[in-house]
Amino acid sequence: MLPLSYAQRRLWFLDRLEGPSATYNIPVVLRLSGGLDAVALEAALGDVVERHEALRTVFPSHEGEPYQHVLDPEHARPALAVVAVGGHDTASRVASSVRYAFDLEREVPVRAWLLREGPEEHVLVLVVHHIAGDGWSMAPLLRDLGRAYRDRVGGRAPDWEPLEVQYADYALWQEDLLGAAEDPESLAAEQIAYWTKALEGVPEVLDLPADRPRPDTASYRGGIAPLSLSPETHRALLRIAAEHDVTLFMVLQAALAVLLDRMGAGSDVPIGTPVAGRD
Repeated sequence: MLPLSYAQRRLWFLDRLEGPSATYNIPVVLRLSGGLDAVALEAALGDVVERHEALRTVFPSHEGEPYQHVLDPEHARPALAVVAVGGHDTASRVASSVRYAFDLEREVPVRAWLLREGPEEHVLVLVVHHIAGDGWSMAPLLRDLGRAYRDRVGGRAPDWEPLEVQYADYALWQEDLLGAAEDPESLAAEQIAYWTKALEGVPEVLDLPADRPRPDTASYRGGIAPLSLSPETHRALLRIAAEHDVTLFMVLQAALAVLLDRMGAGSDVPIGTPVAGRD
């Protein structure tokens, strides 16, 4: 059985803990103007899923242990749901589509809808579960989809070279590199011990003067608080970073920690941030 990577295992665990939800969906919404061949687009989507094994992987379990099951391409080609919408219905249909809840045990982690506003006006909604991709994945995904669509419109399947490495290869490499967490001599055990000590005593909740009460159960609803910095401030921050041989990110994180401390969070302030490709 193919093991899950640590990132996949984390998402699988959260899915089992909380149940299917849209919390870890990655949506792409594209407005398409001009003539569109929906049949060719559906075929192109199938070509991309066939090319990338991660997009046709389901995650069943045996005796409580999850594993990757890569489906055969003919059993995994996703349907493109074509839906006629009025101009005022598009936003609500997009919102409902991106909130789709995947069944990771039985269902491929990619879905697509084509919202038809008119003969030459469409909105493509593509949703990938985070267990099969991340923000960096969207560029190659859309690039391959565009190429496959052009080929399908031309009446042929895409003639691309097979990928040298699939995500399952990475999961196997990671397992071999890190070893078992139960083995005290393994790199996994070493890293877990490091972070256990580093996070020892970290506060579960920061005592901050929030303007809304913390709910008993996380809703995962949020908002965006925009913040603009002037060019002069940006240059000054870069100068400070250079003077102390650190990155701009580190300067901003330090400033945020100081701000939270002054607001009552104390001196032990855990700060979370999205990362990709960093250890």
